[in-house]
Amino acid sequence: MTLLVISILVGCLSVMTVRGRRGNWPAGMPVARPRLVAVGGTYEGSRGRPSDAYVIQERLVAAARGAAGGGPAHTAAALALGAVVGARPQYQEDLDECAQAAHRAVRTASLRGGAGPALVTSLDVILLEPGESPRLRFAHVGDGAIWHCPKGAQPQPLTTSHSFGDDPPLRGIGLPSELNAEVGAVPLRPGDRVVVVTSGAIRALGAARMKELFTGGTSPSACLDRLYDEMAAADPKDDATVIIADYVTA
Repeated sequence: MTLLVISILVGCLSVMTVRGRRGNWPAGMPVARPRLVAVGGTYEGSRGRPSDAYVIQERLVAAARGAAGGGPAHTAAALALGAVVGARPQYQEDLDECAQAAHRAVRTASLRGGAGPALVTSLDVILLEPGESPRLRFAHVGDGAIWHCPKGAQPQPLTTSHSFGDDPPLRGIGLPSELNAEVGAVPLRPGDRVVVVTSGAIRALGAARMKELFTGGTSPSACLDRLYDEMAAADPKDDATVIIADYVTA
């Protein structure tokens, strides 16, 4: 299992590949390429129990939080993200199938573990769909959250939590029940921002304060720095992951 987890984690490292025409591009000429400019990080909780994992690509962002403490939690998150990357959702229309692939991977690993701890994780995926009418597609399972921050407008949550308070999520990747992922899409304009967070970040700062920090006209990296500063003061017990992505076209 250890070798499997390491290979999955290596596969989940953020690797951005840009394919274009061969040949020299004129110096100084801008390349118009719709993409997500994103930064992310996991603030490690004081419990010392790793649970979160995330991946950032040019058009794809995903985050997962294992529900159990210790090694099994991080294993579940890594397996889910490995399945997401392997499903290549950039070339599929249905993000629900991407979530189902993660569900099958985690559930299979959990069953093979026999009497060991059950593997369960949340999952939040966003995918940029370019074109004449670009939009953001998303899939959500568990207690994380996805926010859409239209340029010049108030942030709007795209998802609802599948848990009540500190209770275990009612929906989760790897649970025995049939997976019912929350999926949807919203139109995007240049300058729009999308934020993906795990439940540890929500508990540390609160949804209202996070909403204030999302909007400031700052770059994704500056916004993440502000969030980290406040999380350092809050000293969260659990891992807290935040990914901030701006939609740009040039």
